[in-house]
Amino acid sequence: MNGTSHTVIGAATGFLTANLLQTNPTGTVLLIGIGAISGLMPDIDIDGKLSNKITISHKIIRTAAQFIAVLLILYSYFTGSEIIKWIGIGIGMLIIIISSFITQRRMLTITGIGILFGGISLQENWLWLLGLYIIAASFVPHRSYTHSLLGVLFFAYISFHLETSLEHEGVFITCLMGYVGHLIADMKLLPFNKRGIKFFLPFSKKEF
Repeated sequence: MNGTSHTVIGAATGFLTANLLQTNPTGTVLLIGIGAISGLMPDIDIDGKLSNKITISHKIIRTAAQFIAVLLILYSYFTGSEIIKWIGIGIGMLIIIISSFITQRRMLTITGIGILFGGISLQENWLWLLGLYIIAASFVPHRSYTHSLLGVLFFAYISFHLETSLEHEGVFITCLMGYVGHLIADMKLLPFNKRGIKFFLPFSKKEF
């Protein structure tokens, strides 16, 4: 199932939760938005819509790094002493080499690290836990741990802390149902899915 469908499913869970709790219009919009994001979260393990939206394009970062490296090389060559010149040129070349390995997945890792430290600095448990989730997702294959029971439990823990922080009833259940709704929509039992999800990783690789 594509990202748009998962977004709609997540938003629908937020709308249903808001109606069940009879929230005000602002609360309804909040739950719909949170539900939509939660419906996409399992797919953050690929270079998809959500990962591309929360990270800066790796191409922009690569170009910026290489531009800075070239300036450093030129500056070192024309203004530095003999030792400083070669140190500057060496650092510039190293930056160019490293930047050539930057991919969108590694940008996702960097984003996760930034969110992790942001959450620690702000003392927001849900935020640094989300950072850990994003870092882990940047290293695992698609439809693996983010599409498993472990992923559900970890995201549920994040959602619990998010509701505590926002002090808004319905956030936890919306996040959880949006996430679970994504997994159900990706199951092999649905006729339009060629692949299923390995719900009980790492204990079983059986697809459902």
